[in-house]
Amino acid sequence: MTGNHIHVAGHLTERHITRTGQGGGRDVFEYALLRVVPRVERGECVNAGVLVYCRARGFLGARVHLDEARLLALDPGADAAGVRAALRAVEAVCGGGEAAGQAAGDDPGRRFRWLVAPRSTIVQPGPVHTGLTTDPSAETERLLDLLVR
Repeated sequence: MTGNHIHVAGHLTERHITRTGQGGGRDVFEYALLRVVPRVERGECVNAGVLVYCRARGFLGARVHLDEARLLALDPGADAAGVRAALRAVEAVCGGGEAAGQAAGDDPGRRFRWLVAPRSTIVQPGPVHTGLTTDPSAETERLLDLLVR
């Protein structure tokens, strides 16, 4: 193993570590999918949104899109209006201010961590992933198109 390579499962791979000032203008961001699980006991879900947090830019954003037909295919009795309200509440917490309720005074990172904490409700966060971006807002839209729509 050298300083520029790392041994992983029998293969040498190039190490990709980005240090401050080496990202080519890109910043690390974290994201998680918002999943709708209408019947928790079945474990089926519909991707319905994405949360993006970029600490370097102080950005926290959410974009949601509920495919009601998919939701109702999993559970014809699902409360689509209730799910839409829960998704709007996530967007409100991301936006901060008075609409964020008790989270209004929290910094974006703390709000993101609260939103991605596991809970047993119909709208659930997926695992947190990372990436690099030059524009967290555009990244939010790109991820929504790629993973949700």
